Amino acid sequence: MSSANSYKNTAAIKASLKKRYARERRFQWYGRIAVMTGFVFLFILLADIVGKGLPAFTQQYIKVTLDLDADRLGVAPDASEAELLRADYLGVIRSSLRDMFPEVTDRKEKRQLYRLISIGAEYDLRDAVVDDPGLIGQKFDKWLLAHAEAASYLKGQVSRDLPEGDRKLKNTQMDWLDSLRDRDRTEGRFNTLFFTEGDSREPELAGIKAALYGSFFTLLVTFLLAFPVGVFAAVYLEEFAPRNRLTDLIEININNLAAVPSIVFGLLGLAVFINFFELPRSAPLVGGVVLSLMTLPTIIITSRAAIQAVPPSIREAALGVGASKLQTVFHHVLPVSMPGILTGSIIGMAQALGESAPLLMIGMVAFIMDVPGGVTDPATVLPVQVFLWADSPERGFTEKTSGAIMVLMGFLIVMNALAIYLRRRFELK
Repeated sequence: MSSANSYKNTAAIKASLKKRYARERRFQWYGRIAVMTGFVFLFILLADIVGKGLPAFTQQYIKVTLDLDADRLGVAPDASEAELLRADYLGVIRSSLRDMFPEVTDRKEKRQLYRLISIGAEYDLRDAVVDDPGLIGQKFDKWLLAHAEAASYLKGQVSRDLPEGDRKLKNTQMDWLDSLRDRDRTEGRFNTLFFTEGDSREPELAGIKAALYGSFFTLLVTFLLAFPVGVFAAVYLEEFAPRNRLTDLIEININNLAAVPSIVFGLLGLAVFINFFELPRSAPLVGGVVLSLMTLPTIIITSRAAIQAVPPSIREAALGVGASKLQTVFHHVLPVSMPGILTGSIIGMAQALGESAPLLMIGMVAFIMDVPGGVTDPATVLPVQVFLWADSPERGFTEKTSGAIMVLMGFLIVMNALAIYLRRRFELK
């Protein structure tokens, strides 16, 4: 009888173990499927951004035979620099285009022909003539920047299969571009303007230089305020502050501030720093102060966690050889906890780099063409620049938006890689 019961118990145990192992295998597969699903969606997102953003790094040019006749320019052959700056370069470009396509006589078709060349080509030609006045009276070929719509067609982004009413580029303009391409008068180059120019109403002239400078100054102010204040606050709360209701209340509020929506900090900056203290609107100074307030809870929490992770034996050994509490903290505890502190600080700064909502509230959504020279000059930042371009109706800004996102993601990857590098370097020390 006992052997039969033992057999039944063994069979029940084996059946139970079999079900348990089966549940464990199912759970592992659920985890694998969840991870793979996340990777699939991430890959789709990155592929979409890269696919749309890569054309932003290519600029199209059209070779135009220019006749820089002095009469066409409206200046004398020995004109001064001031006269050269006022010359009719746009008229020269348009007359040269008419010479290349003499069959275009209708006024409407002429306007369409002129739309093949960017308005920025006029200023490029002006700069070339001012640098070398000897060009006046000569006839030569020059590569001129193509308009955004013409560039989209040359990049293969506009199809002839679309009805003419559904696209800005007309059939005659496509025919002219095909003719220019057949004669090797079109060329794609790396888009240096994307990194050397500020924002513009024309997609082919728009760049991120002003936004990059604005992001740099804003993050500089954020780091100079948030890092020392956050680290010192974490050191005090963890090493020196007495354990009472006041410090408990402070800790609770710090944890709650980390979960406050970022736009609330923007409202705070608008009400306090701009309206009350009357600091300059749309300036990196105000943006940096707002982002530092938003980043402080993250830095304090990560710094406290890093300080808590320091083994008690280090403190005891320092105190045992006669070091003071202050010497123990700054000579032993902080160096050991620095990898975690730097990692948390860089991650907090990366979070600040990608924020746009609080900066929109303090006016950094303004149209900025000039590069800011300091923390008090009007500026915008890269996430806000992405927001502005994404809201633009022109097709040319679509690729600019994705291209700026790629640059922003590149900075975030670099900052996270820097955090990993510094952590490992300090851990080895």
